[in-house]
Amino acid sequence: MTGNRIFIFGAGYSAQAFAAQNPDFGRFVGTTRSQGKFEALRQANIEPLIFDGTLTSDIEAALAETTHLVISIAPETAGDPVLQAVRGVIATSMPALRWIGYLSTVGVYGDHGGGWVDESAECRPVSDRSTLRLQAEQDWQSLGKEIGKPVAVLRLSGIYGPGRNAFVNLRDGTAKRLIKLGQVFNRIHRDDIAGTLRHLAGHGTGGIFNVTDDLPAPPQDVVTYAATLMNVPPPPETDFATAQLSPMARSFYGENKRVSNAAVKAAGYTFRFPDYHAAFEHMWASGDWDKGAARSAMKR
Repeated sequence: MTGNRIFIFGAGYSAQAFAAQNPDFGRFVGTTRSQGKFEALRQANIEPLIFDGTLTSDIEAALAETTHLVISIAPETAGDPVLQAVRGVIATSMPALRWIGYLSTVGVYGDHGGGWVDESAECRPVSDRSTLRLQAEQDWQSLGKEIGKPVAVLRLSGIYGPGRNAFVNLRDGTAKRLIKLGQVFNRIHRDDIAGTLRHLAGHGTGGIFNVTDDLPAPPQDVVTYAATLMNVPPPPETDFATAQLSPMARSFYGENKRVSNAAVKAAGYTFRFPDYHAAFEHMWASGDWDKGAARSAMKR
């Protein structure tokens, strides 16, 4: 194990995989809002701490030794809760800090009519949550410039992996095939988020990177492919216009774009699962499609 000390604000699904799959990278400390999640974090190779928006002495002590800082907490209306609580500590009391990674979303691009976008594309977020994300990205980049440390912004597309995928939805009877002409989404396997974090952190690389696979696709095609592998009938097609959806679910369909991952490839990262076909085939063959995040990750 190296002398790296990695601190993760918001050690959820993807961040747990990052820690669990990279025990050789260093010692991981991560936060959660609930003590009931401590055991899951420990199973994922993470020393758990509580963060409820308040700087504690335990967090401050851990940050003082941190070499790599990862933020995976959504911003709130009042701003980024991590910056609000610890910006001063980051700026003045983290002498070992070498790299910052901020997990964002491709939602910051908004709607581009199904066209291709890369990191140079105009950001025109549609939802309030994506507008807040874009502001948080800018705030973290500003802090990085202020303290002279590289900040990597990882713009993630729709996340799936063990326990969160079309196989699970088909098994549980919640899968839908919504049809909206011309609609595509990008997606990314959780293990490629973990892999990208390791690659960028390991090289101390800053910048903005789209973390998404090679194959933007209509969502109904993804469900159909999973059903084919499971050898079960896919659910019936439903017209998007008449479907019963929550406001948030419907809002996702207001954004249509194809997101390029060329920049992260140019930075040297090779995708473990370049598209959902490869990922689904692996998950179905290995049986890890229905396993929890920490358990599956620890096996790798």
